[in-house]
Amino acid sequence: MDLFDILLSASFWAAAIRIASPLIFATLGELICERAGVLNLGIEGIMVAGAFAGWMAVYSGAGLWTGVAVAMAVGMLFGLVHSLLTVPFGLSQHVVGLGVTLLATSSTYYAYRLALPEVTSPPKIAAFKPWEIPLLSDIPLIGPALFSQTPLTYLAFVLVGVVSVVLYRTPLGLALRAAGENPAAVAAQGLSVTGLRMGAVIVGSGLMAVGGAFLTMSAFDSFFFEMVNGRGWICIALVVFGAWKPGKALLGAVLFAAFDAAQIRVQQTSLGADIPYQIFLMTPYVLSILALIAMSRRAEVPAALMVPFNKGER
Repeated sequence: MDLFDILLSASFWAAAIRIASPLIFATLGELICERAGVLNLGIEGIMVAGAFAGWMAVYSGAGLWTGVAVAMAVGMLFGLVHSLLTVPFGLSQHVVGLGVTLLATSSTYYAYRLALPEVTSPPKIAAFKPWEIPLLSDIPLIGPALFSQTPLTYLAFVLVGVVSVVLYRTPLGLALRAAGENPAAVAAQGLSVTGLRMGAVIVGSGLMAVGGAFLTMSAFDSFFFEMVNGRGWICIALVVFGAWKPGKALLGAVLFAAFDAAQIRVQQTSLGADIPYQIFLMTPYVLSILALIAMSRRAEVPAALMVPFNKGER
Protein backbone atom coordinates (compact mmCIF):
# COMPACT_ATOMS: atom_id res chain seq x y z
CA MET A 1 0.00 0.00 0.00
CA ASP A 2 1.48 3.36 -1.03
CA LEU A 3 0.81 6.78 0.47
CA PHE A 4 -1.91 7.54 -2.08
CA ASP A 5 -3.84 4.41 -1.12
CA ILE A 6 -3.49 5.29 2.56
CA LEU A 7 -4.91 8.77 2.05
CA LEU A 8 -7.91 7.37 0.16
CA SER A 9 -8.80 4.73 2.75
CA ALA A 10 -11.77 5.26 5.06
CA SER A 11 -9.94 3.62 7.96
CA PHE A 12 -7.19 6.24 7.75
CA TRP A 13 -9.57 9.18 8.02
CA ALA A 14 -11.59 7.46 10.74
CA ALA A 15 -8.37 7.09 12.73
CA ALA A 16 -7.41 10.72 12.05
CA ILE A 17 -10.76 11.99 13.37
CA ARG A 18 -10.42 9.75 16.42
CA ILE A 19 -6.90 11.01 17.14
CA ALA A 20 -8.03 14.61 16.62
CA SER A 21 -10.95 14.43 19.08
CA PRO A 22 -9.05 14.90 22.38
CA LEU A 23 -6.99 17.62 20.70
CA ILE A 24 -10.18 19.46 19.75
CA PHE A 25 -11.49 19.50 23.33
CA ALA A 26 -8.19 20.67 24.80
CA THR A 27 -7.49 23.20 22.04
CA LEU A 28 -10.91 24.78 22.51
CA GLY A 29 -10.23 25.00 26.23
CA GLU A 30 -6.87 26.68 25.70
CA LEU A 31 -8.36 28.98 23.07
CA ILE A 32 -11.03 30.21 25.49
CA CYS A 33 -8.38 30.92 28.13
CA GLU A 34 -6.12 32.82 25.75
CA ARG A 35 -8.97 34.77 24.19
CA ALA A 36 -9.63 36.15 27.66
CA GLY A 37 -5.94 37.03 28.08
CA VAL A 38 -4.65 34.07 30.13
CA LEU A 39 -2.06 31.56 28.93
CA ASN A 40 -2.82 28.20 30.57
CA LEU A 41 0.29 26.01 30.63
CA GLY A 42 -1.43 23.68 33.07
CA ILE A 43 -3.10 21.96 30.11
CA GLU A 44 -0.86 18.88 30.09
CA GLY A 45 -1.41 18.09 33.75
CA ILE A 46 -5.12 18.91 33.58
CA MET A 47 -5.54 16.42 30.74
CA VAL A 48 -3.79 13.74 32.82
CA ALA A 49 -6.03 14.50 35.81
CA GLY A 50 -9.15 14.45 33.64
CA ALA A 51 -8.15 11.14 32.05
CA PHE A 52 -7.72 9.55 35.48
CA ALA A 53 -10.77 11.13 37.13
CA GLY A 54 -13.20 10.09 34.39
CA TRP A 55 -11.78 6.57 34.20
CA MET A 56 -11.73 6.12 37.98
CA ALA A 57 -15.33 7.31 38.30
CA VAL A 58 -16.52 4.76 35.75
CA TYR A 59 -14.35 2.02 37.28
CA SER A 60 -15.98 2.80 40.64
CA GLY A 61 -19.43 2.21 39.19
CA ALA A 62 -20.53 5.55 37.70
CA GLY A 63 -21.98 5.87 34.21
CA LEU A 64 -19.88 7.00 31.28
CA TRP A 65 -21.43 10.45 31.06
CA THR A 66 -21.08 10.82 34.81
CA GLY A 67 -17.40 10.03 34.31
CA VAL A 68 -17.16 12.82 31.74
CA ALA A 69 -18.83 15.21 34.21
CA VAL A 70 -16.43 14.18 36.97
CA ALA A 71 -13.46 14.73 34.67
CA MET A 72 -14.73 18.17 33.75
CA ALA A 73 -15.31 19.06 37.41
CA VAL A 74 -11.74 18.06 38.29
CA GLY A 75 -10.41 20.13 35.40
CA MET A 76 -12.46 23.12 36.53
CA LEU A 77 -11.04 22.74 40.04
CA PHE A 78 -7.48 23.00 38.71
CA GLY A 79 -8.65 25.88 36.53
CA LEU A 80 -9.90 27.63 39.65
CA VAL A 81 -6.47 27.27 41.26
CA HIS A 82 -4.77 28.58 38.11
CA SER A 83 -7.14 31.51 37.71
CA LEU A 84 -6.95 32.55 41.37
CA LEU A 85 -3.18 32.76 41.23
CA THR A 86 -2.87 34.44 37.83
CA VAL A 87 -5.86 36.79 37.59
CA PRO A 88 -6.53 38.54 40.92
CA PHE A 89 -3.02 37.97 42.29
CA GLY A 90 -1.25 38.61 38.96
CA LEU A 91 1.39 35.90 39.36
CA SER A 92 3.41 34.72 36.36
CA GLN A 93 1.18 32.73 34.05
CA HIS A 94 4.14 30.65 32.88
CA VAL A 95 5.20 29.64 36.38
CA VAL A 96 1.67 29.00 37.64
CA GLY A 97 0.79 26.97 34.56
CA LEU A 98 3.82 24.72 34.91
CA GLY A 99 3.08 24.44 38.64
CA VAL A 100 -0.49 23.34 37.91
CA THR A 101 0.82 20.73 35.48
CA LEU A 102 3.17 19.36 38.14
CA LEU A 103 0.45 19.49 40.80
CA ALA A 104 -2.12 17.74 38.60
CA THR A 105 0.21 14.97 37.43
CA SER A 106 1.65 14.36 40.90
CA SER A 107 -1.74 14.32 42.64
CA THR A 108 -3.05 11.97 39.94
CA TYR A 109 -0.17 9.58 40.52
CA TYR A 110 -0.76 9.72 44.27
CA ALA A 111 -4.52 9.13 43.88
CA TYR A 112 -3.89 6.20 41.54
CA ARG A 113 -1.51 4.51 43.96
CA LEU A 114 -3.82 5.24 46.87
CA ALA A 115 -6.88 3.78 45.12
CA LEU A 116 -5.12 0.82 43.46
CA PRO A 117 -2.04 0.01 45.55
CA GLU A 118 -1.72 -3.62 44.50
CA VAL A 119 -2.55 -3.27 40.80
CA THR A 120 0.29 -4.01 38.36
CA SER A 121 -1.69 -3.42 35.14
CA PRO A 122 -4.50 -0.84 34.81
CA PRO A 123 -8.02 -2.31 35.05
CA LYS A 124 -10.31 -1.93 32.07
CA ILE A 125 -13.73 -0.29 31.85
CA ALA A 126 -16.58 -0.50 29.35
CA ALA A 127 -15.76 2.54 27.22
CA PHE A 128 -17.95 4.47 24.79
CA LYS A 129 -18.89 2.50 21.69
CA PRO A 130 -19.11 4.01 18.18
CA TRP A 131 -22.51 5.33 17.16
CA GLU A 132 -23.26 4.81 13.49
CA ILE A 133 -25.59 7.47 12.17
CA PRO A 134 -28.08 5.83 9.77
CA LEU A 135 -27.61 6.60 6.07
CA LEU A 136 -24.77 9.07 6.69
CA SER A 137 -22.42 6.32 7.88
CA ASP A 138 -22.94 4.53 4.54
CA ILE A 139 -21.45 7.39 2.50
CA PRO A 140 -18.18 6.16 0.94
CA LEU A 141 -15.02 7.43 2.66
CA ILE A 142 -16.78 10.26 4.54
CA GLY A 143 -19.34 8.03 6.27
CA PRO A 144 -16.98 5.77 8.24
CA ALA A 145 -14.69 8.72 9.03
CA LEU A 146 -17.26 11.19 10.34
CA PHE A 147 -20.43 9.27 11.14
CA SER A 148 -19.19 6.07 12.79
CA GLN A 149 -17.49 7.61 15.79
CA THR A 150 -18.06 7.60 19.55
CA PRO A 151 -20.40 10.16 21.17
CA LEU A 152 -17.48 12.19 22.54
CA THR A 153 -16.17 12.76 19.02
CA TYR A 154 -19.54 14.12 17.93
CA LEU A 155 -19.56 16.30 21.04
CA ALA A 156 -16.11 17.68 20.18
CA PHE A 157 -17.28 18.81 16.74
CA VAL A 158 -20.49 20.27 18.14
CA LEU A 159 -18.49 22.25 20.68
CA VAL A 160 -16.46 23.87 17.90
CA GLY A 161 -19.70 25.38 16.59
CA VAL A 162 -20.93 26.28 20.08
CA VAL A 163 -17.69 28.05 21.01
CA SER A 164 -17.67 29.91 17.68
CA VAL A 165 -21.23 31.13 18.19
CA VAL A 166 -20.59 32.18 21.79
CA LEU A 167 -17.37 34.02 20.94
CA TYR A 168 -18.61 35.84 17.84
CA ARG A 169 -22.40 36.06 18.16
CA THR A 170 -23.11 36.81 21.82
CA PRO A 171 -22.46 39.70 24.22
CA LEU A 172 -20.59 37.28 26.50
CA GLY A 173 -18.23 36.34 23.69
CA LEU A 174 -17.65 39.99 22.83
CA ALA A 175 -16.83 40.77 26.47
CA LEU A 176 -14.56 37.73 26.69
CA ARG A 177 -12.60 38.72 23.59
CA ALA A 178 -12.39 42.30 24.80
CA ALA A 179 -10.91 41.07 28.09
CA GLY A 180 -8.05 39.64 26.07
CA GLU A 181 -7.69 42.67 23.81
CA ASN A 182 -8.51 45.77 25.85
CA PRO A 183 -9.45 44.96 29.45
CA ALA A 184 -9.59 48.64 30.40
CA ALA A 185 -12.48 49.10 27.95
CA VAL A 186 -14.28 46.16 29.54
CA ALA A 187 -13.86 47.67 33.00
CA ALA A 188 -15.11 51.02 31.68
CA GLN A 189 -18.36 49.31 30.69
CA GLY A 190 -18.85 48.18 34.28
CA LEU A 191 -17.93 44.55 33.62
CA SER A 192 -15.55 42.52 35.75
CA VAL A 193 -12.35 41.65 33.90
CA THR A 194 -11.37 39.40 36.80
CA GLY A 195 -14.65 37.52 36.62
CA LEU A 196 -14.46 37.09 32.86
CA ARG A 197 -10.89 35.86 32.90
CA MET A 198 -11.41 33.52 35.83
CA GLY A 199 -14.57 32.11 34.26
CA ALA A 200 -12.76 31.54 30.96
CA VAL A 201 -9.89 29.69 32.65
CA ILE A 202 -12.25 27.53 34.71
CA VAL A 203 -14.45 26.57 31.74
CA GLY A 204 -11.44 26.13 29.46
CA SER A 205 -9.72 23.86 31.98
CA GLY A 206 -12.88 21.76 32.18
CA LEU A 207 -12.76 21.20 28.42
CA MET A 208 -9.07 20.26 28.66
CA ALA A 209 -9.95 17.61 31.24
CA VAL A 210 -12.67 16.21 28.97
CA GLY A 211 -10.00 15.92 26.28
CA GLY A 212 -8.01 13.78 28.68
CA ALA A 213 -11.09 11.76 29.59
CA PHE A 214 -11.60 10.99 25.90
CA LEU A 215 -8.38 8.97 25.98
CA THR A 216 -9.50 6.68 28.81
CA MET A 217 -13.21 6.50 28.01
CA SER A 218 -13.34 6.54 24.23
CA ALA A 219 -9.96 5.93 22.59
CA PHE A 220 -8.88 3.32 25.17
CA ASP A 221 -10.54 1.54 28.08
CA SER A 222 -7.90 1.96 30.80
CA PHE A 223 -5.56 4.55 32.27
CA PHE A 224 -1.78 4.81 32.12
CA PHE A 225 0.36 7.84 32.87
CA GLU A 226 2.05 8.17 29.47
CA MET A 227 -1.21 8.29 27.52
CA VAL A 228 -1.44 12.11 27.23
CA ASN A 229 2.12 12.08 25.87
CA GLY A 230 2.58 15.79 25.14
CA ARG A 231 -0.84 16.36 23.58
CA GLY A 232 -1.36 19.37 25.83
CA TRP A 233 1.68 21.16 24.45
CA ILE A 234 0.52 20.36 20.91
CA CYS A 235 -2.83 22.00 21.70
CA ILE A 236 -1.09 25.22 22.73
CA ALA A 237 0.59 25.25 19.32
CA LEU A 238 -2.73 24.49 17.62
CA VAL A 239 -4.27 27.61 19.15
CA VAL A 240 -1.56 29.69 17.48
CA PHE A 241 -1.93 27.70 14.25
CA GLY A 242 -5.65 28.43 14.28
CA ALA A 243 -5.06 32.16 14.86
CA TRP A 244 -7.21 31.95 18.02
CA LYS A 245 -10.26 30.96 15.94
CA PRO A 246 -12.19 27.72 16.67
CA GLY A 247 -12.71 26.72 13.03
CA LYS A 248 -9.06 27.04 12.09
CA ALA A 249 -8.02 25.32 15.31
CA LEU A 250 -10.25 22.38 14.33
CA LEU A 251 -8.50 22.24 10.96
CA GLY A 252 -5.12 22.22 12.70
CA ALA A 253 -6.15 19.40 15.03
CA VAL A 254 -7.34 17.24 12.13
CA LEU A 255 -4.19 18.05 10.15
CA PHE A 256 -1.89 17.00 12.99
CA ALA A 257 -3.97 13.87 13.58
CA ALA A 258 -3.74 13.00 9.88
CA PHE A 259 0.06 13.29 10.04
CA ASP A 260 0.06 11.03 13.10
CA ALA A 261 -2.25 8.45 11.55
CA ALA A 262 -0.22 8.48 8.34
CA GLN A 263 3.12 7.82 10.05
CA ILE A 264 1.67 4.76 11.80
CA ARG A 265 0.54 3.31 8.48
CA VAL A 266 3.69 4.24 6.55
CA GLN A 267 5.74 2.30 9.09
CA GLN A 268 3.89 -0.83 7.96
CA THR A 269 4.83 -0.37 4.30
CA SER A 270 8.04 -1.37 2.53
CA LEU A 271 9.33 2.15 3.12
CA GLY A 272 8.98 1.63 6.86
CA ALA A 273 11.29 -1.37 6.74
CA ASP A 274 14.19 0.73 5.43
CA ILE A 275 13.88 3.80 7.68
CA PRO A 276 14.23 3.92 11.50
CA TYR A 277 10.80 4.15 13.12
CA GLN A 278 11.89 7.21 15.14
CA ILE A 279 11.91 9.21 11.91
CA PHE A 280 8.23 8.44 11.41
CA LEU A 281 7.38 9.22 15.03
CA MET A 282 8.84 12.72 14.78
CA THR A 283 7.35 13.46 11.34
CA PRO A 284 3.95 14.78 12.61
CA TYR A 285 5.72 17.16 14.98
CA VAL A 286 8.14 18.43 12.35
CA LEU A 287 5.35 19.02 9.86
CA SER A 288 3.26 20.70 12.56
CA ILE A 289 6.14 23.04 13.42
CA LEU A 290 6.52 23.99 9.76
CA ALA A 291 2.78 24.61 9.44
CA LEU A 292 2.83 26.61 12.67
CA ILE A 293 5.63 28.82 11.38
CA ALA A 294 3.77 29.44 8.15
CA MET A 295 0.47 30.29 9.86
CA SER A 296 1.76 32.22 12.87
CA ARG A 297 3.23 34.98 10.72
CA ARG A 298 -0.28 36.10 9.84
CA ALA A 299 -1.85 35.44 13.24
CA GLU A 300 -2.98 38.33 15.42
CA VAL A 301 -2.18 37.59 19.05
CA PRO A 302 -4.72 38.91 21.60
CA ALA A 303 -3.19 42.22 22.63
CA ALA A 304 -3.59 41.67 26.38
CA LEU A 305 -2.53 38.01 26.43
CA MET A 306 -0.43 37.38 29.59
CA VAL A 307 -0.86 41.03 30.65
CA PRO A 308 -2.20 41.30 34.23
CA PHE A 309 -5.00 43.81 34.76
CA ASN A 310 -5.61 45.83 37.92
CA LYS A 311 -8.65 48.07 37.88
CA GLY A 312 -7.70 51.71 38.05
CA GLU A 313 -4.19 51.21 36.68
CA ARG A 314 -3.17 52.49 33.25
